[in-house]
Amino acid sequence: MMEKNFNLPPKPNRQKKIVRNSAIALILGVIYVWAFSGVIEKVDWRFFDRIGENFDRVVPRLVDVDWSATSKVLELILETVFIAYAGTLIAAILAIPFGFWAAGNMVKSPFWNTMGKWFLILDRTFPELILAILFVITVGPGAFAGVLTIGLTAFGMLGKLYAEVIESIDMKVVEAMEANGANKIQILFYGIFPQVLPEFLSFALYRFEIDIRASTVLGIVGAGGIGTLIVITAANRDWEQLGLIILAIVVVVMVIDYISSKIRKRLV
Repeated sequence: MMEKNFNLPPKPNRQKKIVRNSAIALILGVIYVWAFSGVIEKVDWRFFDRIGENFDRVVPRLVDVDWSATSKVLELILETVFIAYAGTLIAAILAIPFGFWAAGNMVKSPFWNTMGKWFLILDRTFPELILAILFVITVGPGAFAGVLTIGLTAFGMLGKLYAEVIESIDMKVVEAMEANGANKIQILFYGIFPQVLPEFLSFALYRFEIDIRASTVLGIVGAGGIGTLIVITAANRDWEQLGLIILAIVVVVMVIDYISSKIRKRLV
């Protein structure tokens, strides 16, 4: 009677796995202890007393909102929203060709494809506040510097997301159109765009939500929007007006998040 030879998978070395996981856990533990010990040594524990004093002095005035500044706050909040909208729109449009450049199934050359990915990585490395300062110096303080900052920072993220969406499309549709003699423009508009546009719009809306929050901070360095008023009111200790600004920002962000989430659910 012939014996059957079965190629059974090798049994995992359980002891070796336990040793490896224990070593990783030990290294992480040492890093955490070292990091927290360094922080704790430099903590001034008297800050708890200062927090209590500031809480009693500032928070009641923040809650006592100064409604007389409503028109000024609403004007700057709308400017902040428009800065985020214009910047996100610019980024969403510019990110499309760069997304195709960084997509491996569109650009077959490994060199050029890698160059596209590196370009988007380079764009994402610049902090928003640093770019805002550079644009304020270059084009002057105001909303235009904020739009340029939002557009450039959002462009890198959207380009990366667009590239990932393009790489996940069904290439059989493209191959079928090529086999039937369709040219590049026809393939782009009838084979690729219908597959990627819903997700492109969804990602652009999500980025718009992020840019609303980001644009409220850019005014701190003079890039327009409500951030400039935040700096002025905080410097003047006008906590009642600052309370109104915080309330306005919270309401606007919540409304835009709600509307954007509803639209994204319909798109995807």
